[in-house]
Amino acid sequence: MPLSEFSVRNAKPREKPYKLADSGGLYLAIQPSGSKLWRLKYRFAEKEKTLSFGQYPLVSIADARRQRDDAKRQLLAGTDPSMQKKLDRIAATTAARTTFGLIAEEYIHRMKANGAAEGTIAKTEWLLLDLAKPLAKRPIKEVTPAEILDLLQRIEKSGRRETARRLRGTIGAVFRLAVVTLRAEGDPTTVLHGALQPPKPTSRPAITDEREFGKLLSVIDEYDGWPTIKAALQFLALTCVRPGEVRHALRGEFDRKKAIWRIPAERMKMRQPHDVPLSRQALQVLEEVWPLSDPDGLVFPSIRTARKPLSDNALNSALRRMGYSKDEVTAHGFRASASTILNNRGYDPDVIEAVLAHQDRNAIRRAYNRASYWDQRVRLMQEWADLTDNLAGGNLT
Repeated sequence: MPLSEFSVRNAKPREKPYKLADSGGLYLAIQPSGSKLWRLKYRFAEKEKTLSFGQYPLVSIADARRQRDDAKRQLLAGTDPSMQKKLDRIAATTAARTTFGLIAEEYIHRMKANGAAEGTIAKTEWLLLDLAKPLAKRPIKEVTPAEILDLLQRIEKSGRRETARRLRGTIGAVFRLAVVTLRAEGDPTTVLHGALQPPKPTSRPAITDEREFGKLLSVIDEYDGWPTIKAALQFLALTCVRPGEVRHALRGEFDRKKAIWRIPAERMKMRQPHDVPLSRQALQVLEEVWPLSDPDGLVFPSIRTARKPLSDNALNSALRRMGYSKDEVTAHGFRASASTILNNRGYDPDVIEAVLAHQDRNAIRRAYNRASYWDQRVRLMQEWADLTDNLAGGNLT
């Protein structure tokens, strides 16, 4: 006899679990704790199985019977309702994890786990979490090439062509992660190749006139702001490396006795380790700034905490406070200054390129250059440091 609402509601717990049968294999399991659970007993592939429908009164008699009938129809169609319920649960869980934003965060997490450079991670977070934010809550399977193109073109129209190009590539990387993890069927950015205008080639502002560069060096020497900022700018000018490589420099990378700074591959733009010969002047800068950092920490720590590096903006802001506009010079422009002045003075271009850690496309030539130019680089870096002293003092000879 089918159960009634009255019999279900008034069923009392006992010392051991017991059942109240309804019909068609449906029953109510009453636990000693007082909970009442709907279950269905059925056979599939000659095996007896049980399917749970939920707890009374959250699941009423009518709801339990509807679920029983659905399960019966699945059995008639040759489907195991327990397996179907498991598959539905997996599908629901997968669906909850397939928004573009969640997969973008997973992509960034994988970058961190694989040891990507901090600067690369920061740029990727900016691209995906800030610029691509309009896509964050969209199910990734529903994102279309048209809406990605609309996002990219709005960035492009603001004059940031290179940013739009990078964003397209980074969004594509997120989609490729979704494809290989079976959460998307394709990468909609592939059809957008050629849809954006090519970036306008621009060079970072730099002072290439020797007299003016000497004035800049003199102004930096007289700078009375935060000491690590002054030291970082001086060291940047003396070593010809990129600002990020100076800002993230660790004390353990330096052999001051041998006058060598060994920058690991993960911090280099070309992902190749780079050894920097240190001039007497560069060693002197280190000597002055060394007491301001922790024994195993950053050489040029932030103003706020020794655990974080100076920001790129900190260096450029200092240049602005010295009276130089963003159209005149940037911290990254120091490399262009050194390259131009040294080339104009007739130094070997190959040695200059090795100093700047520019990647040679020929792998054999690259390996040869790295080994063969060391002595020349040591001499050049000392001559460059001596030249900066002369320029800062107004001596152009």
